[in-house]
Amino acid sequence: MQTPKTIDLHGQPIAGGKFPLICTPLVGRTLDKLLAELDVVLPKQPDVLEWRVDFFEQIGDAGAVMAAARAIKARAGSIPVLFTRRSTLEGGEKIALNEGQVLSLYEAVCASQSIDLIDYEMANDPANIVRVRSAARSHGIKLVLSFHNFSYTPSLESLVGKFLSADQLGADVAKVAVMPRDMDDVLTLLTATREASKKLRIPLISMSMGPLGAITRMIGGAFGSSLSFAVGAAASAPGQVPIEELNTVLAIVNQAMGVK
Repeated sequence: MQTPKTIDLHGQPIAGGKFPLICTPLVGRTLDKLLAELDVVLPKQPDVLEWRVDFFEQIGDAGAVMAAARAIKARAGSIPVLFTRRSTLEGGEKIALNEGQVLSLYEAVCASQSIDLIDYEMANDPANIVRVRSAARSHGIKLVLSFHNFSYTPSLESLVGKFLSADQLGADVAKVAVMPRDMDDVLTLLTATREASKKLRIPLISMSMGPLGAITRMIGGAFGSSLSFAVGAAASAPGQVPIEELNTVLAIVNQAMGVK
């Protein structure tokens, strides 16, 4: 089996090199709801937390976002926090910010150092990607460049190209998530994951979404995906399974494959 590419922070692999990592989303619309989510999620011991800030009602108030980010980080302790604004074009919530304001928010959050990783979509303007990459690097934040298609699964060549583009654009982690129409699409995603994992210099995250694609969240690590998303309190995308169930399945898969 190919040596997995772990996601590192400050020169050390997250969760001591566990592979794949399990990330749970936080989708509370208020600070109180976020903290209540954390009360449910943290005892389940995820490896990473993702704060989907596009769900946050006060996203237009930078001070409120900073306060929430600090509160999440304080509760999370040693668990890394991934900060994500998912655009409506790629499955996110509608927000009252233009892209320039989103960039300013990203820069402020990076400067606050209340997060560990930040997600930005590679479909954005190249100049904006450079700006986010610069903010992340200046403050020791890892950059996840992502691509999502909630309508269908592009071709194998296109998917491998998305992974490679993230690497070329300076990502620390490449992420691709697509929607299958049949099991052939699921196989295409897994094949692209395998092919890209052999070519990329950086770790990657991949998933096929919805009920058909749920299996990729369980066996994606065998094909090279470094992280899988699971439900701690509430899902952020279709096909996510409860963290307890995913932990059980990953333990079985890893044991069967001789992975420690």
